[in-house]
This record gives sequence, structure tokens and C-alpha cells, in this order.
Amino acid sequence: MNYVNAIAALKEADPILADIIERIGLCTLQQNQRTGDLLFSLSESILHQQLSTKVAVIIHQRFLQLYPTTPTTLDILNTADEDLRAVGISRPKILYLKDLAQKILDGLPTLEDLEPWEDEAIIQTLTQVKGIGRWTVQMLLIFRMHRWDVLPVDDLGIQTSIRRMYGLPELPDKKTVAKLGQRWKPYSTIASWYLWRSLELK
Repeated sequence: MNYVNAIAALKEADPILADIIERIGLCTLQQNQRTGDLLFSLSESILHQQLSTKVAVIIHQRFLQLYPTTPTTLDILNTADEDLRAVGISRPKILYLKDLAQKILDGLPTLEDLEPWEDEAIIQTLTQVKGIGRWTVQMLLIFRMHRWDVLPVDDLGIQTSIRRMYGLPELPDKKTVAKLGQRWKPYSTIASWYLWRSLELK
């Protein structure tokens, strides 16, 4: 993927972001892109909620090891709750995983079906699954569906970066992030990636 035009537009639109881009250098967002179908992607997201990455990765691996191949909707629905608890999955998350599997079985659109849809329509559709909120779908849009104009306004990393880089007295609320983000359109995803990376800067 070529981010040259996006980066040029962002630099012109926002001098503070331009400075961040200069300090970080090349955008390597495409190297963080994930694979897998909707069931795989969203079940992974559910298992990562409210856990450190390290712990979530271990639980996700244990979950996958319950099955001989990548689990299907029926595999998940037919797995006893006790078996899922035994690999470290909490009761609410078991409910979310089974609701996801059931909704996919009932005809939730596939990633291929969703491809021509607008971002907001995808968010409205997928947040009907228990435990899937707006932020989770936005991560799917960014890291799985390669959408270029996604700004997760309630992401703590984005808010922290904006507070630091734009010299705000406190964490910005969603409205402030959205207002600031107007200048990054139609490349909000690329801006978000740079804001996340800016947290690593000294």
C-alpha cells in the first residue's frame, strides 16, 4: 500500500501531525494488517477486551488449541462452557463468543459481503453482536478491512497522544477528538496510526 498522498495531505492539513510524521517516518500500517474471516477476527477481538496483549494472546492460543482446525460457528456453539472457562475465558466472553457464532450462523454478513458497505453501516450491523462495541468494529475496519478514514474517538491511546502533542490540559473528549479529526479526512486511519506511534516518542 502506498501512503505517499495520504501523508502529504496530512502534513499540509496539520502542522503538529506533520511534526509527528517527520519524527516517526515511514507508515508501516500494512505490516500490522490481520488475516482471518469475520468469526476469527471478532472472536480474537472479544478475547482481547480488557486484558493486556500478553495475557490475551495466551488465552487466544489456548482457545484455538481446543479445535483441530480453525474453529467454525458450530464448533464454538458445541463447546461446553466449562471447556472455554478452563482455557481462561470469562463467563461474559463465553456469552459473547456464542452470540457471535449464532449471529453468523443466522446470516450475519461475511467480510466479503461487507466490503462495499460504508463504514458506519458496518459498525451498526456488527455492534448488534453482544460484547462488540463501536471501538472493536473500528479496529476491524482499520486492521482487517484496510479502511482509510477511521478515527476511533474513544480510544485512550488516541486521546493520550492528542493531549500530549496538542498541549491540552486534560484528555480530550470524543467531541474534541472528532472536531480535531476533521482536518485529517479522508485519511483519519493514517493519522490514527501516527498518533498511536507518537506514544513511543520521548
